[in-house]
Order: sequence, then C-alpha cells, then structure tokens
Amino acid sequence: MECQEEKPIIYTMENKPIVTCAGDQGLFTSLYTSLAQQLPREPMEWRRTYGRAPKMIHLEANFVQFKEELLPKEGNKALLTFPFLHIYWTDCCDTEAYKSTVKEDMTRWHNSLRAHSSADWVIIVVETNDTKKKNKTNILPRSSIVDKIRSDFCNKQNDRCVVLSDPLKDSSRSQESWNALLLKLRTLLLMSFTKNLGRFEDDMRTLREKRTQPGWSFCEYFMVQEELAFVFEMLQQFEDALVQYDELDALFTQYVLNFGAGDTANWLGSFCAPVRSWSGLLLRRPIDMEKRDGIQRGEASLLDLRSYLFSRQCTLLIFLLRPWEVTQRALELLHNCVQELRLLEVSVLEGALDCWVFLSCLEVLHRIEGCCDPAQLAANCSHTVGLWAYATDKLKSLGELCGLVSEKGPTSEDLNRTVDLLAGLGDERPETVSSLQSPYKKLKEALSSVEAFERHYLELSHAAMEMYRAIGRLRSARLVGKSLAEFYMRKGDPERAEAFLQEAVKSYTSEGWSLPVTHTRKQIAECQKLLGRTEDYLQTSALLAGDGNLTTEERKHFCQEILTFAAKSNDQSHKVTLSMAVFSQLTRLQFRPATASVHSGAVLEAELTLRCLMPVSVRIQQLAVSIHFDLERAGTNGRSKGASRATNPGTVEFSQADPSAGPASSVAAAGPPLELDEIQDRSPSDNSLNSTGVVCKNTHLVMRRHDTGSPPDTANCVSPPALTVKDGAQMLKVQDVTLEPGNNSITFTAPSGQPGTYTLRQLYATVGQVQFVLPHIYPSVQYEVYSQEPQLTVEPLSEPLLAGLPQTVKFTLLTGHYAVKKGDALQLSNTDTMPILPSASCPARITSPAAELVGESALSIQSSEKVTSISLPATPPYHTLEFHLEVLCIIPHGPDRPANERLTNGEVRHRPRSYSHPDTPMTAIDQRMSIDCPWSIYSTLLALTFYIPFKTKHSVLSAGNRKYIQVCLQNVSDVNFTLAEMQLTEKQHELLELQSLNTKTQQLLCSKHSLFCLWEVRWKDDPPSCLQCVFSANFSPPKQDVSTFKPFHYQFQLERVSTLYSVRAEILPPAGEQHCRCGLLSGLEVCITRLTEATEGEAAEDSKTDADGPKSTKLMYEVADSSSNWAVCGRSSGMVSMPMAADAAHKVRIEVMPLFAGHLPFPKIKVLKYLPHTAAVAIQPDPDSCVENDSLSLLDKALDDQGDTASIRSRGSVHSVGSGDQQPQRGVAMPRLEPFDAGQMFGLYGPVPAQKYQNQRGGLTDSNAH
Repeated sequence: MECQEEKPIIYTMENKPIVTCAGDQGLFTSLYTSLAQQLPREPMEWRRTYGRAPKMIHLEANFVQFKEELLPKEGNKALLTFPFLHIYWTDCCDTEAYKSTVKEDMTRWHNSLRAHSSADWVIIVVETNDTKKKNKTNILPRSSIVDKIRSDFCNKQNDRCVVLSDPLKDSSRSQESWNALLLKLRTLLLMSFTKNLGRFEDDMRTLREKRTQPGWSFCEYFMVQEELAFVFEMLQQFEDALVQYDELDALFTQYVLNFGAGDTANWLGSFCAPVRSWSGLLLRRPIDMEKRDGIQRGEASLLDLRSYLFSRQCTLLIFLLRPWEVTQRALELLHNCVQELRLLEVSVLEGALDCWVFLSCLEVLHRIEGCCDPAQLAANCSHTVGLWAYATDKLKSLGELCGLVSEKGPTSEDLNRTVDLLAGLGDERPETVSSLQSPYKKLKEALSSVEAFERHYLELSHAAMEMYRAIGRLRSARLVGKSLAEFYMRKGDPERAEAFLQEAVKSYTSEGWSLPVTHTRKQIAECQKLLGRTEDYLQTSALLAGDGNLTTEERKHFCQEILTFAAKSNDQSHKVTLSMAVFSQLTRLQFRPATASVHSGAVLEAELTLRCLMPVSVRIQQLAVSIHFDLERAGTNGRSKGASRATNPGTVEFSQADPSAGPASSVAAAGPPLELDEIQDRSPSDNSLNSTGVVCKNTHLVMRRHDTGSPPDTANCVSPPALTVKDGAQMLKVQDVTLEPGNNSITFTAPSGQPGTYTLRQLYATVGQVQFVLPHIYPSVQYEVYSQEPQLTVEPLSEPLLAGLPQTVKFTLLTGHYAVKKGDALQLSNTDTMPILPSASCPARITSPAAELVGESALSIQSSEKVTSISLPATPPYHTLEFHLEVLCIIPHGPDRPANERLTNGEVRHRPRSYSHPDTPMTAIDQRMSIDCPWSIYSTLLALTFYIPFKTKHSVLSAGNRKYIQVCLQNVSDVNFTLAEMQLTEKQHELLELQSLNTKTQQLLCSKHSLFCLWEVRWKDDPPSCLQCVFSANFSPPKQDVSTFKPFHYQFQLERVSTLYSVRAEILPPAGEQHCRCGLLSGLEVCITRLTEATEGEAAEDSKTDADGPKSTKLMYEVADSSSNWAVCGRSSGMVSMPMAADAAHKVRIEVMPLFAGHLPFPKIKVLKYLPHTAAVAIQPDPDSCVENDSLSLLDKALDDQGDTASIRSRGSVHSVGSGDQQPQRGVAMPRLEPFDAGQMFGLYGPVPAQKYQNQRGGLTDSNAH
C-alpha cells in the first residue's frame, strides 16, 4: 500500500471502502499488514433499514493517508470516493509531547472533520513496552494520556478512543486488544455504511420521484443508482447490486413503452439518434468505461446503453455463479432491442441490426464458454441453443441482404452494402485481437466471400439442430432445418432441401398447422419437380390440389399436372400409384338391405359416398373395391349358424380428416381445440379501455409436442406400394364414373354367389396412368352371404300349455335355401296322448326376409289313424311360413301301459311321464312328435311341454267301522276352472256302494285353491281288503259351453282299510279330587281293543304260536306331547302283547301333569306294530301313475298332521291311525316298528273331567266342564 499517495479510483469489484489514516504514519505502516489481514476474517451482521433482511458481510478497507481534499464537498454524492471512517494513530506516552505536538495535530484533524460534518472517526492509542522504557522518568501513566484524549475530544463518545496494547507481540493480552480493536472498526464501518447508504438511497429516491418534472435526465439518475450498485459490488453484495441494474433496466423499458404509446420524454431524444456503430456487446471487461462515459455525457445511443447495462448484469451474474441466466437474459435483450428501436423510430442502416445481434450472440456464447467447462456446456445446451439459432437466423438474413445466397453471387450493390456494414463494426477490440475465433473475425470472414458464408452458416445451422435434437425439441430443430432448406433452394440444391422440408412437414402435420403445411408442400413440390421424381411430385400435387388453403387457380394448376400425366400413353410400366386420401375421402358406406346379410344368390347393393377433393370434375375409368372372402365364417348350418349369426352394421360412417393436414391426420393428431378468452386492460382512474387481447387458456396442451414418432401414413413422404389386382378376384366394380367436387354417390352390386363373409379391404380409382389406392378401409366393413337349411320350429302361442284343454301351437317354417313346391306336405305322427284337433280352416302366412307379408293361403289337413298330413303352399326360398294348430294333451290317469307303438320314423313310442318342474308347482309332461319333412330324409323330433293344472290327493277316514274316502283337488295353475259331474267309482267290487256326500253338481275352483270331495263306503258283507278307485270330473274355464268340458280322471288304490284296533283314552283326576289341577299328577288311561279276528295273511306274518297259547302280536305305544301342555311322568312308552282275537283289550295307565290352565288337548298317543327280525319285509309295489299317490302315510305323520284330536274333532269321535311310507330296513335283519295302514286304527278319546286349576300363588280360576 502506498500511504503517501492517493490511489486512482478504478470501478471494479476490487474497490474497497476508503478509510483515512492521520497521525503517526510510521506507526500505522507497521500495523497495516496485520490490520488488513485480520479485518475481513470475521463476518458482521449488517442490519439495514426499511425492514430488509440482515446479511453477514466481510468488511475490507482501503487505508489511505488523510487529506482534507478527500473529505466530501457539498453536493458530492459519489460513494466510491467517500471516506467512510477516519482514524487517528498515536503512540504518545509523554505528556509534554502530547501537549506540544500531538494535541495540536489532533485538534486540526478533528476540526477538519467537524467542518465537513463527518462524525465517523476513531482515535487509536498504541501502547508498547519499548516506549515505556524510553520515557521511563518523564511519563505519566498511560491511563492518564488516554483519559486526557477522551477528555479533550471524546466527552460524549468515550468509545471513540481505543487502546491497542503490544500489537506486535504474540500474547493473549495483545490478541484481546486486537480483537477489541477489530470489533470496534467493523462496528464503526457498518454504522457508517448504514447511515451514508441510507442517506444516499433517500437522495436517490427523491431524484427518481422527480422524473416527471421537466429537465429530469435518465442518464444522471443512471449514474446515481449505478453508484449505489458499485458500493454493493464493493461490499461483494452482488445480488443487491444486480437489483439496482434490473431497476434501471425496467425503468428505461417502461419509458420506451410509454413512448410507443404516445407519452414522450425529452431525455429520450438523445437515444433516438441514428445508430452509427453496431459492434455488439462487450462482455470481456468488467466495466466498459467508454460506453459509461458516453452515458454520463448523455451522448450514448440506445444500443450503447443496452450494451453497457447488460455487460454489468452479465458480470454480476457470473459472480453469482448463474451463467445460464446470462443466456436467457441475452436472448430477451436482443429481441427487445429490435422492438425498442422500432418503437423509438431510430434510423438504422439495413442489416446493421442483424450484425449487432449476430455479434452479441457470439459474444455471449464465448463469455459463457470462458467460465464453464465443456461438460457443463453440453449438459446445459438447452440454455444456449436459442442464441445459436438466433445467430444462425441473423447470419442468413445478412447473406440474403449481401447477395451471398443467390446462385449468381453478390452484385456491386451488394458489395457496397457489405462495405457499409463492415465499416459500422469499427476496429476490433483489443480483448479479441489475439483470438482467432472472435465474433468480429467470424462476421467479417463470413461476409467476405460466398464460400466462407456458406461454411459459417452451415456450421451454425447444424450446431443449432444438433442441440435442439439433444434436448428433445424436434419442432425447433425442424424449423432450423426448414430455414436450411430454403438456403439450399436458393443455392440450387433441391435434393438436400427436400429432406429438411419433409421433416418440417411432419411436425406441421402432426400438430395440425395447416397453413405451414401448405406452404412447405409447395416448396416440396418445387424440389420434386426439379429432381424429376414424377411419382412423388404427383403425390404432392394431389395433396395441394385438394388443399383448401390455396386459391382456386393454384389448386387447378396442381390438379391439371395430375391429369396431364394421366392422359399420357397407355404404357403400363409408367403407371403411378398414389394415395386415395389425397384424391378423395370415403365418408359413408351403406348396404341395401340394411342388415348387410343376404342369402346366397340375393341382390345386395353397396352405396359409397366419396368426397372428391379435386377442384374440377375428374373422370374415372374404373372404381373398384377389393374383397376378402372367408369361407370358414360362412353361415351354412341352418339352425346353429342362422340363429346365432352376428349382424353387421348396414351403414358405416368414416371419420373426416383435414385434407390440408395430410391424408392420415385425425382430430386427435391435430391436438385439442383452442380455449380462448378475452382480456381487457382498463384504466384504474376512469375505467376506460386501454387495450384488449385474446389469451389461450390451454397453452400447455396446445403447444405440447406430438411428434415423438412419425405421423402414420404420411402419403406426401412415401408413396404407397403398387398393388396388383388379379382379374379373377372378387371385386366391386363400376366403369366410367365422373367425380364432381364435393360428395358423390356410387352404387355397386356386391357378389353373393358363394356363402361366406365378405370383407371390403381396399378402394381403387383409376385415372389413366394414375391409380389412387386406399390401402385399408377402416373401420372394417363386412357383409355376409349365408346358405341356411330349412328350419321347422313348434312353440306355444301362449305360455304355459295346459294339459287336458285344447291348446294352440305355432308352426314356423324358415324355408332357407329350399323352395317349397305345391304338393309338399308335413307328415306328423299321431299319438294317443296328444291328438291334433281338427279345424274348419287353417290359414298360413308367408313373409319375406324383411318381415313383409307376401301372401296367405289355407292349409289342407288330412288325418289318418297314425299320421296327420299338412299340405304346404308354394313358398320361395328364404321366406317364412307360419300357421297354427290345436292340440290336446291327455292327462294320464291310469297305471295300465298300452302296447308298444312305433312312430313314423320307426322309433318306439315312449309313454310320456310326468315330473315336477322347478319353476312352477304344476306337474310337467313332455310330449314328443315326429315330423317328416320333404326337404330331408330324416325325421324331425320336436317336443312340447304341457302342465297339469291339478294336483290330487286322497285319504281314508274312519268312524268306528264306518269308512269315508276324501279326494282333494288343488288348482295349481293361474286359470280358474268350473268343475262338474265329480264322481268316485270302484272297479272290482260290484256290491260296494260309494255314497256321495257332495251337495253341488258344479263347483268353481279358483287359481291356487283346493276342493274337497267326500264319499262314504258301504258294504253288505265283509269289508274288502283292497279298493281300486277312480275319481272323475269334467272341467273347463269359467262361463264356457257344456260341450267344451273336458274329462279329468284320477286313479288310486286303497289296501287294508278294515279297522283292526280301537284306542280309547281317558284322563282321571287325582284321588280325592273332582277335577284335574295344574301341577298335580293325573292319570291317563289308554285302552287298546282288538275289533276283528286275525286273517290268514296276518297270522302268518305277525303272530307267533306257543305250544298251548293263543295267537298274539306285539304292539308298541308311545305317549308324547309336543305342544308342551302336559308333562308325561314316569314311563311314556312300552310294549304290549295283544291276542289276535276279537274284543281282546289291554289297558295302560300313565301319569301326566297339566302344565297350564284351560281346555287342554289330549297328549298324542302313537301305536305301532312291532315285528321281529325274522319277519318278512312287506314291499308295496309303486303304482304306475303319472300323478302323485298320497294314499300312504306314516302313523306318526298322520297324528302330527291331524293335530290334537281332542280339540279338533268332537269328543268321542273316531279317527283312523294311518300307515305310511316308512321304508323297510334293507341289510342286517333287526327288529323294526311298522305303522298301521290307513283305516286299521281307530281312536276314541273320552272327556276330560271338569277341572279347577290353581295357579302357583294359590289363587282360583274359573272351572269349566270338559
């Protein structure tokens, strides 16, 4: 450091805050090194005004010798030359020396500071041991000198005098002293910064607020705010410094925009001067002093101001390690400067602005390359590629302007323009003279010759495209390629140009930009014509001829190009195949009939709707559709295929594509539609409209790139392959068709000779030597030709079919490929169980495949014993013949089997059996019929299901020896019936009399209701052991004539109906009681009495004979009460041995206890027959009947079903204890219990004695006789 001389001010970040040093300069010089090194080591927190966030800064200082000239004069606002702190150094220890020299010098220094209003000062007193020894006899204590200085100069600010002890020694006391001094200096510097910067900012803010006053100058304000930026840079607060330049940038931009809107400022006049120099940005200097001086003098142009401002921003951004933001700001700056020059109407030599932009782009790129390594540049090329592309575009503009792109080369006028442009560049700057790749040298070389220009332009273009591809911006890469293609076109190289144009049109097509597509295709057509590529040229011409973005004359020109080639010689080797999509569009296809399904040999028409894209009428020699035939899917099996044949759509609509976007473009490829919204900018004062515009709300979707893959079927790039059509192939063809612009309808007759599925694959249109091909018809279009076998179906006219009543069935004959001739007849085999009823007239309806009535005729029906013949009317193929017949299903009623009969086809007729259907309570009967048809040698077997509307049950009732037969007829159908002449007959015993107890001769039986009929059985001699009964009745629907009644029969068999035993039960009250009481034991006395002698069969089966004893049988009794009215105490069951003699009796007494008060039914008494294990198992044959036989029931089941006999029937009534269907034990022989048959057991329950029941609390209830 030079303490004796003042250092010149250099505006770089190396500047430091100025601190003046007065007093002992030798003392300060000895301490300078330590002070300068230790001051910035520790950071200090800088708390700023206006609520700004505090920051930690490292303080440095530029220590200079104190001179009064350094103190700021009145009105001087320079901060870089402003001394922020003043220090007075002394090591005086002698009082006399202090009074004679030091105090006087210190007073002059202090008065100078006070005269210039400088309150930032400090006095440092250095204390060393050497000075103590040197003045040992004539000194006062050090504290006295410090106190004296504080008393003389620091009355109110004692902290302004600091003692530094032994600064050159390495001791703890010295280090503590240094730390205190450094902390004091940092604190005082920060206080000075805060105070002076705050005052400076207030003055700057005041100056900015005066900008609306006349005479205000932006350049003066610029220098003031830049002074603040310099201070922040000096303090290494680069972010704050950058903010100052950004504010200046924004302020100047707003003034320019206001100037464009009509609000002018006087100081802007200096920036509207014509541009004389366009040397570009200069970023290799921290500060461009030349341009700064021009701004300070008010002589800078717009480009000078913008260049200087951006150079300062660039420097600060690089200090902040944000080089990629430099490239972003540079691109914005270059575009904005072009617009600002236009707004300010600055006169610029043509091409000068392009030179300035080109040089600036390369200067920024070189500056970034200088501070980043190659790996960083490659990884962040997305930030620099915009500058490469912009420089490429401007170099191309300069080449076109200077005649370096044309085939003939530059003219003299172009050369003069080039000289003028190079003159405006000036001399090369000293920083780039030694560089071989400087922007200045590149531009000068590029404009010097055609070859050099081409080399530089191609280098920049390929670099930009490679960067765009590397970052995935294919759209931008293709845009640069399109510009390169235009360059090649100007150079007369269409082959290279076409490749780039094809890439560009891919992007435009995929994104739906119709106008760029049209423009690019015109360029492609020009290239292809120059290259002599006829097929590709015709393909592109067809695209342009159908492009609605062109004028009618242009479209006709391209269409005529196609027609001219098509009218050439008929040499097939020169035939050209083009895409149909560029010529016409298939919009609709409609079949007649609409089902798109016909039988073999029928007429099927296909109507195609083509939208011709050509601007004039085009005559087509042949329009054809190729067909793929599939035999495996043919419907030839009549019943199976015909019933399940899938229906094809009769009308197919094809999606409409935008012809200008390419043959394969779709709505999806064009992207989502624009969502536009209006925006308005209104004045806040009077709400007047300042501006209005349109904004896109879904820009992120519209601008999204769709070209990650090539668009499908770009017919303008590659022609479809030539397809050879075989003469023998099945096709739809029409000859000599003229297509008018717009929609055209063409009708074809489709082949339908062979059954199968026909798929339309391709569409051909032949125009002379040009064939337009649609390679795929999508969506797929098919029609079916079927050959159906005749089908005969029989189905009920109404569900369900009821047995026993005449029912109408519907016969449907689908003739298929068979033509019914007059005299053809159906032979139906007659059955006894389902006869066909004669009818006076039987009309038949004939309908077409379209369900249209063709005719009606009466059928001739002839019946014999075994066959019914139905003569059919003549019916064409693939028509439907319908007629109705009445049939009657006989309800089976007997077990007798008829003799074996055979059907007409030779099969044995099986007797139909009834079964329970799971979906209905009615019993179902399947009736089968055999039909011989004239079109087949085999008989057709059909089945009809009938349902019996009734369910019948029977039971035997006993009253002592008197017997009653009850028949229950239940209507399980949904129809009401009227019953008449209900009778019961017995077929074996003539002397048996069945007396009817039914009073009504006709009875209405409603749906889901039952009817009970009762007959008493009377006989003269012994009762029969077996009865063969037949129940018969006539029935018909209500309110029908008597002649319509149909018979119903029900056969059943009753065995062992004679009463063998009588069971009598009586309940006795407890001893000494007159009535039964609740909770007290009563006696139940059961008496079993044999009523008849044993029969021979019974004796052989059940009895055992002792040597001298009578015959007997074992019975088992059981008393139980499931209703919980009685408690059976003690033994509730047992076995008794009953003699098999008349009037033999056995009594059993059982203790029971009533559990409730009231009229209680008797407990249940079961009596069963006990058979030893040696007894034969009696197996009853199952009667062969078509209805359920309920004549057998278990004893216990009978008792359970009958309920409590004492309460249901009157006291002392007689009832039967039935037998049932208990299955015999098969396997190991064991004793078993067998219930008695129905009617073999009769029970008589006596009256229960009158009771007074006493409840648990001892209270009495009313008593009633039982």
